[in-house]
Amino acid sequence: MFGDRFNDISLKGDIFGGVTTAIISLPLALAFGVASGAGAEAGLWGAILVGFFAALFGGSTSLISEPTGPMTVVMTAVLTSMMAKYPEAGMAMAFTVVMMAGAFQILIGTLKLGKYITLMPYSVISGFMSGIGVILIILQLAPLLGQAAPTGGVVGTISTLPNIIANISFSELLLGILTLAVLFFFPKQYRKYVPAQLVALVAVTLFSIIFFDIDSIRRIGEIPAGLPSLVMPHFTADMFMTMVVDALVLGTLGCIDTLLTAVIGDSLTRKEHDSDKELRGQGLANMISGLFGALPGAGATMGTVTNIQVGARSPLSGMVRALILALVVLIAGGLTEPIPMAVLAGIAVYVGFNILDWSFIQRAHKVSLQGMMIMYGVMLLTVFVDLILAVGLGVFISNILIIEQLSRAQAQQVKAISDTDQDIVPLTDGERMLLDRANGKVLFFYLSGPMIFSVSKAIARQHSSVGDYQAMILDLTDVPMFDVTVGLALENAIKDAQEANCAVFLLCPNQETRQQLEKFELLAMVAKENTYRYRHEALQAALSYVEDKAAEKPFIA
Repeated sequence: MFGDRFNDISLKGDIFGGVTTAIISLPLALAFGVASGAGAEAGLWGAILVGFFAALFGGSTSLISEPTGPMTVVMTAVLTSMMAKYPEAGMAMAFTVVMMAGAFQILIGTLKLGKYITLMPYSVISGFMSGIGVILIILQLAPLLGQAAPTGGVVGTISTLPNIIANISFSELLLGILTLAVLFFFPKQYRKYVPAQLVALVAVTLFSIIFFDIDSIRRIGEIPAGLPSLVMPHFTADMFMTMVVDALVLGTLGCIDTLLTAVIGDSLTRKEHDSDKELRGQGLANMISGLFGALPGAGATMGTVTNIQVGARSPLSGMVRALILALVVLIAGGLTEPIPMAVLAGIAVYVGFNILDWSFIQRAHKVSLQGMMIMYGVMLLTVFVDLILAVGLGVFISNILIIEQLSRAQAQQVKAISDTDQDIVPLTDGERMLLDRANGKVLFFYLSGPMIFSVSKAIARQHSSVGDYQAMILDLTDVPMFDVTVGLALENAIKDAQEANCAVFLLCPNQETRQQLEKFELLAMVAKENTYRYRHEALQAALSYVEDKAAEKPFIA
């Protein structure tokens, strides 16, 4: 069940990693819990439950899992929409979506599809991650300015922004600005010893207690001590499909977030994670988290990198981290009571700022105009329309552009010659001599590389003049595979040649390609004696055929 992930336990390193990442997770969990609308306790228990069970059942040695910015953004949208339509049952329905997302992740892992999750163009990943960062920043504008978050998500926040600005709480805005100042300007040399988020949380909270009245600032309030209550799954017929789609979005985003972080962890540990097992572990962790009314989570890059850097070597560090956070909730929950909401909003804005893919944004226009357009298009669709539509459309357009580029490259690998002065086909001197002796009566039709549907037009174009020849050699020596469309194009090429009384000689030494030809029944279309494994044999046979045709005398009555 656990494999060999616990074989490299370093007690000191794992415990230190657990303590360090718990300190990092605390302010983030509080911020994400409040930002989502489910409450600070939902964020904390999400960090505990997802962190513990993903570490225990996952497929990575050092991955730290917890509520992340992208997952929180989607969860906020789910919770808002469910509560708007069903004020009483909306919360339970939102956490049912979390359980469904976990089940979807388990299914992906069970079907061994983990390796395909991250196979999408970087411009699309960059676009939707940057879009999520923008959403997180926009959604925190109202809390940062001392107002309750309006309904309606990004559009709702932007539409009510004039009213929010008109009613700014300058004391809370000051706390938010101080928080951001600490986060952005905290000296780098000290960040290795203490996370800037924790410094901002403690320092600005103390500042608010000293200089402001407790009741004049919106604060978290006391987090209930004790274990969270169970949330029984809740469905309604009219919302079921919406819940399924939300679960697919949440689950897919969790898969992408986790596996990208796992790859980063692999590069630091020089070990390889098990993608499918990791997704099963993440799915189980999210199902448990949803069952207890806690936020969903995924692999967290900052926590994972820190965990590895301080010496953690096994999943024990993730479990220690979860246990420390659980002790904080169960024993010291009252300490969170005076934390200002504006401080947590500032932390969330900082996370959103860091989610933005600044590296790609700054150089996208230099690298690829098409990539830049896709990235910005996906980002805008993510912010203002829908995440799954943004990703789906981005992947579709990217693939179309890639296929178009591949088509141009592969079309150059479809060549037809009858004159060896055209030095575009790899023939030996002896083979060229045989082709020259045919005096332009043999068409040497050469294909190379993997052949996909995009080259079918090139095949049709090259063999269109087959009627001008007495023999055609179809050379598939350098073709490792071809798809259905290319198979049909080859079938048409053979048919056209035969209808024009042009003999077909097939050259195919590759066993896998021969098996594909058999499946398409293309071998049966060519006489068995006209099928060869060596070029010189096919050329000699075609030359003999042409010479025999020339030697034939017309019948005189």
